[in-house]
Amino acid sequence: MNPTDLVRAVQANRAGADEMFAGLKACSFDGIGITRASYSEEESRAHKVMADYAGRLGLEVTTDPAANTCMTLPGRDRRAPRIVIGSHLDSVKQGGNFDGAAGVVAGLLAVEALQRAGITPPCDIAVLGIRAEESAWFNVSYIGSRAALGVLSVEAMATQRVDTGRSLSRHIAAAGGDPARIAAGDAWMTTENVRAFLELHIEQGPILDREGLAVGIVTGIPGNFRHPEARVIGEYGHVGLLRGYRHDAMLAAAELAVALDATWQEWERQGRSMAVTIGQFFTDPELHALTKVPGELRFSLDIRSCDPAALKELEALLHAKAQEIAARRGVRFEFGRRTSAAPGVIDPGIRGDFERIANAAGIVHRRLESPASHDAAAFAAAGIPTGMLFVRNANGSHNPAEAMEIDDFLMATGILAAWLAEMQP
Repeated sequence: MNPTDLVRAVQANRAGADEMFAGLKACSFDGIGITRASYSEEESRAHKVMADYAGRLGLEVTTDPAANTCMTLPGRDRRAPRIVIGSHLDSVKQGGNFDGAAGVVAGLLAVEALQRAGITPPCDIAVLGIRAEESAWFNVSYIGSRAALGVLSVEAMATQRVDTGRSLSRHIAAAGGDPARIAAGDAWMTTENVRAFLELHIEQGPILDREGLAVGIVTGIPGNFRHPEARVIGEYGHVGLLRGYRHDAMLAAAELAVALDATWQEWERQGRSMAVTIGQFFTDPELHALTKVPGELRFSLDIRSCDPAALKELEALLHAKAQEIAARRGVRFEFGRRTSAAPGVIDPGIRGDFERIANAAGIVHRRLESPASHDAAAFAAAGIPTGMLFVRNANGSHNPAEAMEIDDFLMATGILAAWLAEMQP
């Protein structure tokens, strides 16, 4: 079966896509948007929606110690390393219905297209519904993926979810997982038993939409380093205090933010990969006042790049600039807990295959670097060959106005299905 036939076979199954997306929305609509907190009842219901659909296809449905859901189409050689297609099913608070979930729906539709075409793959194909990718809930990246890969830290297991105050370990246990196995570093997905990892995701930027393209073929996924609980310690003072006598924590933090933005602007001009996000920036509501010089400011910091060397350079720059500001303003920066994720290197062979299939099927596309982090980066960092597709998505992501068109989604899913159909032993 040629690539165009597989793409058309997927496009003919719009009803399957509509059914799964409707089921996901029904189990997690919060009145404004979609909320599927990591290791919440809503996230578990989303996993059940996927598992129920997979069960009707006759797939083997299992869960792992992180409570990820694995839905497997058996291949001719069950001992051969498998292909894994997946993404996450959690969301940010009041997010959209497509971020993450589209990748799981795509995996099931691609498998279903193979079944309808009478194709038995040479190895197992596993569709993975991944837990807890959104770091908004535990301030830790790729929880489900890292657990499956055996690299989730013991420290992460003690992290508390921001809304419940309960530890990640307790939440995993409540979802039916086995936190002790995760803490022991057991890996159930490795380079020995996974041949490749594929992820489809909505684009979280405006490029495809602005250029009128349905599909993007990802060239790289950024790594990051983060400080979720950073702060500046200065000195509270009276509003009448002269400038030279102030130790203003807010202005020191603001100066650092402006300096980082200036670096980003310069790097962008040079064509270098980076991004800075300060998602939280606040003074203490118990102590701040209209007529007080702020003596403390808390903030979060996310700095990312697709270039590992650039991340090291940016971290050195961050601390050098903070020291310079601190000395001049008489304040102290405390960056606190640090988390990080390595950049995701896309396999050039898989990327080339995607481009060839898209060309053969007449799907206009472009290459683009991902601006955001994804589960695919964790698999790539573990040494597993990785490929990724983006689907055009107007209005950005992490908000209820996500606007992925199902026709675009089915085209991208068709590329996945055609790639699977071409696999050789």
